[in-house]
Amino acid sequence: MRINILDVPIDKIGMEQTIDKIEEFILNGEPHLVVTPNVDHVLLTRRDPDFKKIYDEANLSVVDGVPLLWAASFLNQPLVERVNGTDLFVNLCELAANKNYKVFFLGSAPGVADRASENLQKKFNGLNVVGTCSPPLGFEHDDEENKKVVNVIKEAKPDILFVALGAPKQEKWAHKYKSELKASVIVGIGASLEYLAGHTKRAPKWMQKAGLEWFFRVASAPLRYGRRYLGDLSFFPLILMVKIRKTLQM
Repeated sequence: MRINILDVPIDKIGMEQTIDKIEEFILNGEPHLVVTPNVDHVLLTRRDPDFKKIYDEANLSVVDGVPLLWAASFLNQPLVERVNGTDLFVNLCELAANKNYKVFFLGSAPGVADRASENLQKKFNGLNVVGTCSPPLGFEHDDEENKKVVNVIKEAKPDILFVALGAPKQEKWAHKYKSELKASVIVGIGASLEYLAGHTKRAPKWMQKAGLEWFFRVASAPLRYGRRYLGDLSFFPLILMVKIRKTLQM
């Protein structure tokens, strides 16, 4: 079952069901795109029609941001639970190790994906990482560079491709090339490779559960996250209230 939060479709499932659904995609063999919406993504869809189209066409959309859980409740469409993107990434690597599915890591700075791969292979014995790639900045605008990246992934033949390029770049790139890549599942994972490589620290569990992970990120890297999250805090509640008011007037 799907609901809509500010016209963004979100599947009403939890982590366990998400893992099961993604395994169905792997066994199906056709390319599938999985997205993990948060407040920033929702606001991006309102000013970027191409990004909105990608979200509308995604095969699976699971809520990453705690504020979206709150919003769903306000709209009387409660969701099951938060499906955090980094936790989903780790859980899918565990699934891959247990079921011998092949995974590929794309994105982050040079060396980060390799370090994340090493750490995950230590954590999950038998994890088959068939490749990593850290393309140069701006590669998505260079046909030759894109061709190189696509060919590397195609030759590796992963069951799951994890794309860590940041939104909306990772979703746009994955959507554009998913048919060529042949991976059964493509998941955008943002900064998850940095976390698993130990290059960036995640918020404590209590902050994650309380919906304060954004605050930890801003405090840790204000230049990187400050403008983004402060903008989200300014606009999302206002837009949501307008939506609720219109709903009540119908």
